[in-house]
Amino acid sequence: MKKLIWIGCLSYLVIGIAHVVGGAILEQLIDYYGLTYKDGGQWIMNQFLGFLVGVVFAPSITARIGKRGAVLIAIGVLTLSEAAYSLLLPWGWMLAIAPLAGFGFGMTEAVVGAMIIDLAKGKASAMSRLETFFGVGALIIPVAAAYLIAQNVWQVSFPILAALSGVTFVLWLTMSFGKLDEQIGYQPKATVSGTPSSDSLEQGAAGARTGYFGYPRTALPFLLLSAAFFMIYVGMEMSFSNYLPSLLIERSQVDESSAAAALSLFWATMVFGRIFAGALAEKMGYAKYLFIATGGATIVFALMALMGQLSWMLFFVALSGLFFSGIFGIALVYANALIPGMTERTTSLLVACGGLGGAIFPRVTGWFMDRYDGGVTLWYVSALVLIMLLVLAAMLVLGRGQSQRREGRS
Repeated sequence: MKKLIWIGCLSYLVIGIAHVVGGAILEQLIDYYGLTYKDGGQWIMNQFLGFLVGVVFAPSITARIGKRGAVLIAIGVLTLSEAAYSLLLPWGWMLAIAPLAGFGFGMTEAVVGAMIIDLAKGKASAMSRLETFFGVGALIIPVAAAYLIAQNVWQVSFPILAALSGVTFVLWLTMSFGKLDEQIGYQPKATVSGTPSSDSLEQGAAGARTGYFGYPRTALPFLLLSAAFFMIYVGMEMSFSNYLPSLLIERSQVDESSAAAALSLFWATMVFGRIFAGALAEKMGYAKYLFIATGGATIVFALMALMGQLSWMLFFVALSGLFFSGIFGIALVYANALIPGMTERTTSLLVACGGLGGAIFPRVTGWFMDRYDGGVTLWYVSALVLIMLLVLAAMLVLGRGQSQRREGRS
């Protein structure tokens, strides 16, 4: 199991880089192609539309070729896409390749995340470790990009990612995980040695209790609020992280390499927070952790919008990374804990909703950057965080009811 978790961590490191590399060099791409921020937002949006497709189809692809096969397809597509990016083809081609890149890192995130949650029996610490490495990837690339920008070779960011993705592909292809090989391989009709798997039985039971897409009717309101929460969270995080260098350049007049390096501050505190997030959430309780983290982020973003000085901006950027550090992973574990037996489907659905937010909101953020100044854009992002807090509050109330109903049946 340890070996599987570690290659899962490597996969999340790669997709962390893939998520953030666009934002780290967005200014350079805009200058190179003579674009507007709205055009840059379209490129990011295309990636997340592909992300959405990858996540939505992950369960059906996994059912046909197994978990390992699905990961190999996803990482293979990501490797080829990043290699194509490296050629700096005409902008129309870059827009066409973007959905393929998004498909690759989206399906990787969904399949690997569901696999670890399922095989680790829903432990927040295992998911938190994956999210930590996602943060490490998102931390590394802005630092590397800042150096490459200073050396006027920023375009090398893409081949670096292609190489790392290729190494990860080879490891998934060749490594053995012992007894787990059978579980992550192709299992016809969801059976092992002719006996229906536990996941198949649990999902069949859930379907027998009726509902939609196999979910009990009583779980649907909670599921819909969870989906809305993930859509807003990922959309807001991708908007902020992709446009943070541009916001700092416009609002605090820093140079381009320093602005790209400042993005690393956000991800550094993200990584630091994720080291402790799983254990902290298990000790405090998932609901309490999520509410405190999201409430703290709401206050930080309001203060960030009010204070434009560079020192204050950097301080609040660091704090926002701490508050955001565990939200995605812990919310995913929390939702799966309250809707048992549907891990793969629930994980794919929630990550897909995150991908939808990641496709829509950066596009809107690019429009704000073109039409208004950085201060107005920050107020828009702050409003998204506040809405996210309100959705979370409703989600936690329904989650408490969902938990009480489960305890009543047991």
